[in-house]
Amino acid sequence: MQRRFHCATNGPGFHELTDQIADWLRGAGDGLLVLMVRHTSASLLIQENADPDVQADLLSWLDRIAPQADHPSMAWLRHRAEGPDDMPAHLKAAILPTSLSIPVVAGRMALGTWQGIYLVEHRSTPHRREVAALFQPMP
Repeated sequence: MQRRFHCATNGPGFHELTDQIADWLRGAGDGLLVLMVRHTSASLLIQENADPDVQADLLSWLDRIAPQADHPSMAWLRHRAEGPDDMPAHLKAAILPTSLSIPVVAGRMALGTWQGIYLVEHRSTPHRREVAALFQPMP
């Protein structure tokens, strides 16, 4: 079973996909779910879905690690053709996962109580992101 999920973004942030994916898997049985974001400047992450401060802190941390290319500390960057947010977005995607594997039991993802699946947008401009999903049932 395969599907593609789409997500419209409006700048850096977390976009939860948990419910869309859960609806798709309902009744699917046992197996393995594999997700992959089809972009090089966004990521996928399993993260807390109860306190939005967690997401805000993570975004702040990522910006401290890789600020915009026009920041003086980023003068060493060569790739600037797509704007000051592009190469830092690639750096962030290089340290966060771009694919996830999640066990599925009786048609439900085996996530923890406070876990959700997020597309993490790293670019400043709006994008339409795509996540490829594959559910492989257990024999």
